[in-house]
Amino acid sequence: MTTENQTKIYTPDAAFAAAANVSGMAAYEALCKEAETDYEGYWARLAREFVTWKTPFTKVLNQDNAPFFKWFEDGTLNASYNCLDRNVERGLGDKTAIIFEADGGEVTKVTYSELLAKTSQYANVLKSMGVQKGDRVVIYIAMSIEGVAAMQACARIGATHSVVFGGFSAQSLRDRIEDTGAKIVITADHQVRGGKKLPLKSIVDEALTLGGCEKIQNVLVVKRSGAEIAMTEGRDLWLGDLAAQQSTTCEPTWVEADHPLFLLYTSGSTGKPKGVQHSTGGYLLHAALTTKWTFDLKDNDVFWCTADIGWVTGHSYITYGPLALGGTEIVFEGVPTYPDAGRFWKMIQDHKVSIFYTAPTAIRSLIKAAEANDAVHPKSYDLSSLRLLGSVGEPINPAAWEWYHLHVGGGRCPIVDTFWQTETGGHMITPMPGATPLVPGSCTLPFPGIQVAIVDETGNDVPNGQGGILVVKKPWPSMIRNIWGDGERFVKSYYPSELKGYYLAGDGAIRDANTAYFTITGRIDDVLNVSGHRMGTMEIESALVSCTELVAEAAVVGRPDDTTGEAVCAFVVLKRSLPTGDEAKAIAKKLRDHIGKEIGPIAKPKDIRFGENLPKTRSGKIMRRLLRSIAKGEAITQDTSTLENPAILD
Repeated sequence: MTTENQTKIYTPDAAFAAAANVSGMAAYEALCKEAETDYEGYWARLAREFVTWKTPFTKVLNQDNAPFFKWFEDGTLNASYNCLDRNVERGLGDKTAIIFEADGGEVTKVTYSELLAKTSQYANVLKSMGVQKGDRVVIYIAMSIEGVAAMQACARIGATHSVVFGGFSAQSLRDRIEDTGAKIVITADHQVRGGKKLPLKSIVDEALTLGGCEKIQNVLVVKRSGAEIAMTEGRDLWLGDLAAQQSTTCEPTWVEADHPLFLLYTSGSTGKPKGVQHSTGGYLLHAALTTKWTFDLKDNDVFWCTADIGWVTGHSYITYGPLALGGTEIVFEGVPTYPDAGRFWKMIQDHKVSIFYTAPTAIRSLIKAAEANDAVHPKSYDLSSLRLLGSVGEPINPAAWEWYHLHVGGGRCPIVDTFWQTETGGHMITPMPGATPLVPGSCTLPFPGIQVAIVDETGNDVPNGQGGILVVKKPWPSMIRNIWGDGERFVKSYYPSELKGYYLAGDGAIRDANTAYFTITGRIDDVLNVSGHRMGTMEIESALVSCTELVAEAAVVGRPDDTTGEAVCAFVVLKRSLPTGDEAKAIAKKLRDHIGKEIGPIAKPKDIRFGENLPKTRSGKIMRRLLRSIAKGEAITQDTSTLENPAILD
């Protein structure tokens, strides 16, 4: 059906809704009402229902030191116990926990009992090396059963893990090792993607030579490729060999609810990445709860989240959420276009995937491939096992939503377009698939219990139909607890004084005047979202300027991109005359390669433009809003009266 303004609305299928974990809008509204009426009681009920506690909590929310909120603070638990032992104890030991498909197509399955045994062996290895509760372990590894087990092993002994995406450079890895003060790095000899062996261990070696990593005592290496690599005697050890000597049982270390489960680094608007600190109890609750309600997970589902464990999506919807519910999930090592662009559809067909969660960037790139070649079009595969689709990482444009719905979901699968962040730990605004009427391009309504609003610069609510700043008005259990080692930056970044104590999401949004549905309009700070990966413009600018023999000054902005959502555009002033033709291309390539080395390939600018200067105000501030217009190919209509050098725009 359509509304008066011809917005398409897809209502939930009656049979799906009847069987859903949240069935019908009345059920959704009842949950929201419960949270509104008794906020603490609502979250306490769910925490008792979804989490197994060693010591039951008696305190729900402590706001005495706001915004450093505490949830369930006198309760104790263990995240690994909740994901593994609990499922074995309730008779799911022989159930498949993970179906791992390697880049080359080889498939390995592990049961809950087997995953518990491997996790326990890894945990015993860490304990034998002196890793204790509160110590940090950096994990730099590709998608694998070993990666999940390493994260679970840290949780098992109360160590705090910090996973670094395998595409990050040695410099980015070094920065994170230094900031965490980690004792141990867990890595692999290589990762295999798209038929290529990509070095991991050698990047760790390089990172450890850059200084600031002196606390690292050991590097534990998973054998993936089996190729010969350099091993530093006394420091580097093969994890598999050590694990084989360890017991397959390891008593969980019970930790306080607010004990840091993990640190995950996300780009900020300043150059230094922020170590987002998440708690054990509140985070685990929301990971499990959102998996149950947003994805409507049932005992017989096969769930596939295509994200990497190096991002928060892989933490919440691979390592913790589905396992906490005793689900069966896919872990995929490769890329969606190898050996061809039908890889995702073939895997859904082969493994009978019922819930599929991926990024708009992947969908858009696969649309192009499918339209060019029928052999890799979803219609060439049997996708009848699918019952629900999800989207994550960035807003999905309506055209891609419609294609996904029609060609992948066969017009029958609801799409949960989920908005959330590294800092929120799980979904904040999302449809409930058995309740919420869907509008392509809108993430619809807040998750029950999350008090989301749109306000102006002074924290006052704006009317529906008017854009503003997205905030959360009340603390919630899975919220960021701190920026590791920098409480002042935490408060400044997320709780600016002018916003009345609300959590600042950093995104702009608008609510539809008719439906009150939310649509995210983009970042309000200098953070880009490229293929669902957040990168600070300052970070990329700093990397450019560090190429000291070439670059005098640089500014980085984003522009819309059909495939990646947002593309990195760099405006560069060189320490020499303006290059042209092939020379300009050669310098641009050199700068892209430099950024790839400093940050990682995902940060490479799509456009690099050279100029004699940057547009600046008389006080010397770069006018990035003008550069954004130039990057988009728009005419400059803004006021340029404060420009010191208006001719530079030409």
